[in-house]
Amino acid sequence: MWFKNLQENEFLTVPGVYDAFSALVAQKVGFKAVYLSGAALTSSMGLPDLGLITLDELAEAVRRIRRVVEIPIIVDADTGFGESLNVYRTVKLLEEAGASAIQIEDQRNPKKCGHLEQKEVVSQQEMVEKLVAALDARKESLIVARTDARGVTGIDDAIARAKKYHETGADIIFPEALLNEEEFRQVSKAVDAPLLANMTEFGKTPYITADSFKSMGYRMVIFPVTAFRGAAKALMDVYSSLFKSGTQLPFLDRLMTRADQYQVINYNFYEGLDKKFFSESTQNQQI
Repeated sequence: MWFKNLQENEFLTVPGVYDAFSALVAQKVGFKAVYLSGAALTSSMGLPDLGLITLDELAEAVRRIRRVVEIPIIVDADTGFGESLNVYRTVKLLEEAGASAIQIEDQRNPKKCGHLEQKEVVSQQEMVEKLVAALDARKESLIVARTDARGVTGIDDAIARAKKYHETGADIIFPEALLNEEEFRQVSKAVDAPLLANMTEFGKTPYITADSFKSMGYRMVIFPVTAFRGAAKALMDVYSSLFKSGTQLPFLDRLMTRADQYQVINYNFYEGLDKKFFSESTQNQQI
């Protein structure tokens, strides 16, 4: 299992991705894992993060990313697409698609962004049943158990759930939407498990650096929607300028060059293959 094979003192900063190209860029700049964010993926599809996409759509997104990157993919599977039997199939399909770790949360459907109000959580027992199903289904992938209890029933219940989920067998525990560093320290002190922190923007959690999370005992921090929001803002700026001016000249220096784009998508590799196939076919015709 990739996470358990990491050095004990290694800490992972994991960027959110939403398609194959964003994952390729993340791998190119040196990240050792990526997080397929449900919020970023659904937004890229023009949909809100309310559990609207299907398991097949998520699995296909994983396949597209796995085809082009070698680093681990942590996949946000929301509530697992149903009850325990549905979770079993979800884990099977996502692992087959290429997921290295699969995240299941304890919200009640329709789920919401963890940093919004009016969420509901299922009972601890119902989530445990889902985790049992997930663990039974997985072969090599890790199971990430997320609890949204902090914003619903309070920090004490979030800690109790985190402990129970880890006791059940979840490999990584993800306490969502904590309110300050003291709460992150409180969870870290109480829960003896590999912990994942979420550093999203414009949410309930204040801005905390990766180094700070590491010092508090967390093993990884995700930035789930940061890249998508950056790309979305760039799209808005580019389209607005292009609409008004009718030329790309005002923002030419902010565009990825053709050479850099081709490097990310391995253009020269495929061009070389084409030349190789042509050469070999020509030689065969001359024999």
